[in-house]
Amino acid sequence: MKLTPDSKVLVQGITQPLGSYHAARMKAYGTNVVAGVSTGQGGQKLHGIPVYDLVEQALSETGPVEATVIFVESYWVLDAALEAIEAGIPHVILITGGIPPLDMVHLLRKAQATNTLIVGSGSSGIIVPGKILLGTQESEFYTPGSVGLISRAGNLTYEVALSLTQAELGQSIGVNLGTDGIVGSSFRQWLQFLATDEATKAIVLVDQTGGGTEEETAEYIGETIDKPVVVYVAGCYTPVDKQIGNASAILAAQLSGPVTQTTTAQHKIEAFKRANVPVAQRPSQIPELVRKALKR
Repeated sequence: MKLTPDSKVLVQGITQPLGSYHAARMKAYGTNVVAGVSTGQGGQKLHGIPVYDLVEQALSETGPVEATVIFVESYWVLDAALEAIEAGIPHVILITGGIPPLDMVHLLRKAQATNTLIVGSGSSGIIVPGKILLGTQESEFYTPGSVGLISRAGNLTYEVALSLTQAELGQSIGVNLGTDGIVGSSFRQWLQFLATDEATKAIVLVDQTGGGTEEETAEYIGETIDKPVVVYVAGCYTPVDKQIGNASAILAAQLSGPVTQTTTAQHKIEAFKRANVPVAQRPSQIPELVRKALKR
């Protein structure tokens, strides 16, 4: 995946208040937002961005688009994302949270069949500091550099980004995978990308309670990733029968089954430690561990 300031970007749901606001922010950051899509709202311009009723209409004017950022209501996300996939857009970023689980299952099957990268749902998107902003990431916490930041947490992502920036450890990319119970791309997928990314010299993973793929991720890091990796898992003091995250993520987790020992922060930390991956005890410790790892 190569995103540059020249990459063409579409915003679906651009006439939604959140979509309109962040489309303007993305454009101001230097992102090449070439069009917006809002059904029934075509024919106007917002922030100098032409608006179309359909993705197909937009692409007939703009040509191929590298990424779309989706802000539509949760019950319209599946239709919007499928429309983007059918149009051949390879990167789909779902800012909207609370998407019905069966809709996400349907979408992820389609994405797998078409080799489409899904980020989210409930994601704040992707930022390549100083180059491109896709979503709602708070750009002021980031600075260009060589540390790849991949997170499953919410606002904690910005605390980690700021601590790296203050330690003069700039970031090559910042990715929020989403905080909902079911999300598209995984830590492993992004590790595969960053392992071959020349701009990335070290990787930071930020996770929280819930989910259960940490053994696989830790094993993959230990066996495959040559670059330094540092992990932080939020929720060490969360009771075993509780989970943290936003409301939709908590509800989705509860509906999918009881909280188990394998989803707790302590279990995840042990999995990474067994793979000899440094684990920070608090966010402020991450820069120190990154520096030590880079010196090895």
